[in-house]
Amino acid sequence: MWGEGEAYEPYIGRWSRQVAVECVRRLGVAEGSDWRDIGCGTGAVTRAVLDVAGPRRVVGVEPSDGYVRYARQHVTDSRAQFVRGDAMRLPFPDGRASVAVSGLVLNFVPAPERAVAEMARIVRPGGTVAAYLWDYTQGGMELIRYFWKAAVSLDEGSRELDEALRFPLCAPGPLDELLRAAGLADVDVEVDEIKIPTRFTDFDDYWAPFLGGQGPAPSYLASLPRKGQDALRERLRADVPSEADGSIALTARAWNGRGRRPNAEVRP
Repeated sequence: MWGEGEAYEPYIGRWSRQVAVECVRRLGVAEGSDWRDIGCGTGAVTRAVLDVAGPRRVVGVEPSDGYVRYARQHVTDSRAQFVRGDAMRLPFPDGRASVAVSGLVLNFVPAPERAVAEMARIVRPGGTVAAYLWDYTQGGMELIRYFWKAAVSLDEGSRELDEALRFPLCAPGPLDELLRAAGLADVDVEVDEIKIPTRFTDFDDYWAPFLGGQGPAPSYLASLPRKGQDALRERLRADVPSEADGSIALTARAWNGRGRRPNAEVRP
């Protein structure tokens, strides 16, 4: 489902980069820190850290060979490194990193609680753990919401593929609980909103990225016969609001969580 950087970038990558910059800025981490980008994908978070945080080093870890290749090709700063690895078994020693951050990944990890526990393990005492996820509900990631609304109107069976139903983690309460369960200092855990505009020049600019096969919605589209794809495209063309010049102005919301590893272990 995920692995081709060239297809991911026009679909989600161009928006995830905006969210990554805002997430990194809100962390307020000192320059010269040692970062880990968990589930780095095409390198959006790593790029944001390099651009706005003045790190000493950023190491991205990602299970997809395709994404690791893409990130290495497109993020060539000498402070950045990309390695293959599993978020639930991170290839890093205990307590060395200053920050571990994960962008738009934890809802796709089979055991997200293990991934966050691993992130807490690899940061030093007082270090930062952060994660953000798209809000797939009504009023959240609008470009995907319109897709599934149209898909379900034509095929009721597609409802079970909708991220809004499949990923209950992508909400403030569950994300907050996930961070606290990893043993982060309760007083430092916060979840807030990052909202960005997602503007498309015309309907083709909105529709074309769904043809790339990256993610649940494009994968569903690819599974349809040509007639079904055409019907869905025309339903979307009728449903998605457009401006007088043909452009489409939507918004995307992510829930952004962060906390700190306690400076000392709490003993009973």
